[in-house]
Amino acid sequence: MDTLLAFFHQHTELIYIVILSIFLGVEVISRVPSVLHTPLMSGANAIHGVVIIGAIIVMGKAEPDNIPALIIGFLAVILGTINVVGGFVVTDRMLEMFKGKKK
Repeated sequence: MDTLLAFFHQHTELIYIVILSIFLGVEVISRVPSVLHTPLMSGANAIHGVVIIGAIIVMGKAEPDNIPALIIGFLAVILGTINVVGGFVVTDRMLEMFKGKKK
């Protein structure tokens, strides 16, 4: 517990930035019309791929006893992967709508 509190104390500004970016992301996405969600999801796949690579690099360079960095890196990899896979599924469904009907 002391390690976690020390981590939060040392990285307070970064934690504030992450929290504010989460709120900003929710506000931006909630104001996007539904027609644009799927094309934006396709573009976001590339960005989340970069997030996954960055999280893997952070986890690889973290000290073995730096548990908070490993946990945050692991969560970033998992959540980024879920988002990329979901984006590809939604994009595939959208493209299926534009295919001609089979005879």
